[in-house]
Amino acid sequence: MPGSGFPITQVDAFTSIPFHGNPAAVCVLKHAHEDPAKHEAWMRNVAREMNLSETAFLLPDPVDHGAYQLRWFTPTVEIDLCGHATLASAHVLWEDGHLAPHATARFHTRSGLLTCSRLGHWIEMDFPATFVEACDPPTQLAEAIGAEFTFVGRSKFDYLVEVADEQTVRALNPNHHLLRQLPVRGIIATALANTPNPGHFDFISRFFAPGSGIDEDPVTGSAHCALAPYWASRTGHHEMIGYQASPRGGTVRVRHQEDRVFLAGQAVTVLRGELVGE
Repeated sequence: MPGSGFPITQVDAFTSIPFHGNPAAVCVLKHAHEDPAKHEAWMRNVAREMNLSETAFLLPDPVDHGAYQLRWFTPTVEIDLCGHATLASAHVLWEDGHLAPHATARFHTRSGLLTCSRLGHWIEMDFPATFVEACDPPTQLAEAIGAEFTFVGRSKFDYLVEVADEQTVRALNPNHHLLRQLPVRGIIATALANTPNPGHFDFISRFFAPGSGIDEDPVTGSAHCALAPYWASRTGHHEMIGYQASPRGGTVRVRHQEDRVFLAGQAVTVLRGELVGE
């Protein structure tokens, strides 16, 4: 468990504009505490204290030199996959000199090995694709999401619902109490973009995960691991730009390739501090 004065960085991911995108806290740790249970309890406490959708913790991997073990915590639970906090973690490793400017960031996680590469001002992440299979909707889903849908599918993490159009996605005002009762991590709501936009977005989405302690996530990389193959199958396009239309908003470039999804976004540091409590 780190002692007094341990650095923590807050990064806005999937944006180049401060106070947009999805904020994540990043702690780069030197070594684990000798008591793993106590170390995990400390990480959970830090994540609860930060009260962001995710706090990422990195430890140098003892076997893969130059790589890091990466874990993600919401204020209430540890999760298996998180895009924006991985993007933020890579950004911090490069910005703070833990990695050489053009080195690939390698992360060992509960979802396997994830890598990040710099592409100019963008960071591209290599993630596993998440496939959605059509399913019968739970009886309360339409009421919970607050809209009718044209498709309902389920991945190993979430329900994905396609609604009529972009305007419907933007106007959603779901019943979070009902959503919390569904046996999934969250709900992805999506539609093709159908209004002119400066970013030339191909599709729009929002992500609701009250069961994980997050009513609405601002920009969700892991959701785009499902959105990319879903929209590729619908449109035939394997390279697209998604916009997550939360109040903060954020842009995700996606490239679907068989069982992998390449997610690209930008990131900006907004806060640096020290953890002084144990």
